[in-house]
Amino acid sequence: MKTKEKSLALGVGVLAVLSVFLVWYFAASYTKVSLFFPTPQRVFQRFVESLTVPIGKYTLLIHVLYSLKRVFIGFGLSSITGIILGVAMGYSKTVNAIVRPIFNIIRPIPGLAWIPLAILWFGIGETTKYFIIFMGGFANIVLNSFDGTNKVNPTLVGAAELLGANKFQIFTNIILPSAIPYIFAGLQVSLSTSWMAVLAAEMISSYEGAGWIINMGMNTGDTVLILVGMISIAIIGFALANIMRVLERRLCSWTERGK
Repeated sequence: MKTKEKSLALGVGVLAVLSVFLVWYFAASYTKVSLFFPTPQRVFQRFVESLTVPIGKYTLLIHVLYSLKRVFIGFGLSSITGIILGVAMGYSKTVNAIVRPIFNIIRPIPGLAWIPLAILWFGIGETTKYFIIFMGGFANIVLNSFDGTNKVNPTLVGAAELLGANKFQIFTNIILPSAIPYIFAGLQVSLSTSWMAVLAAEMISSYEGAGWIINMGMNTGDTVLILVGMISIAIIGFALANIMRVLERRLCSWTERGK
């Protein structure tokens, strides 16, 4: 049954994507939309060409690699910091009482709202981009890590204490494994927001990257180039989301989300 459901979902998904491209083709070929919107053929041709022909200094692949490098650094820093802080808040009432009020003030602020301050503090170099990406993904990781640690079944903890387990054993064998599915959920959302944040950062101050491609197309009035950048963003975003799902299935196979 699961195989049939997956096949059906795949088939429906493929048909949906094809429908979008068909609508795009007819709209860009036979309506007034063609005045400002290119056909899929032109975009696809430019996309393939950009793999070997440079856009600015670099080819499309190199631009994407620049963006990925920035995301991995900023996302990595926010993941490490967010998991440690979220788990500490969920495990310790003292840490939660100290940190929670400050975190609640920072949490509603979107990552992109930090751009002006980041430029003032760090200039327009790479540090600014890392900071914006960090702030874009930080809150989701903290919240999910906190929820996962805080929602551990107290019956399991009580049973472990009755059997003589110490605090370290309870933390490593019960609390942390129970929190991992929540942490992965936060990492998935954070990775998506980090990917969006790096594009915004590159559109503001950069000379390479997927965001820069879109900005370059906007400045030159090149709609095809804008769509090339958008398609590359969609492909990489889709790939990153699926990689995270595969990792979750491997590391959280005992949970409902990991099945």
